[in-house]
Amino acid sequence: MKLSPRLISTIPVLFMLLVATTGIGPVTVEARTCETSSQLFNGPCLSTTNCANVCHNEGFPDGDCRGFRRRCLCSRPC
Repeated sequence: MKLSPRLISTIPVLFMLLVATTGIGPVTVEARTCETSSQLFNGPCLSTTNCANVCHNEGFPDGDCRGFRRRCLCSRPC
């Protein structure tokens, strides 16, 4: 059986298409992070640890001082 040049050139194209659509390789998925201003934190946020503790008391897993105004922002996965 003799293979035609057209068939020979189609095989690599189909292989590349198969590899591209099956997603061979590691797939990483990152969760989004939702942030909101702390309701209980007063004054400028100077300590990230203090901000995180206040956010934890509000039911958030983490908190961070951000921005020019140094506000305490609580964060959690969405």
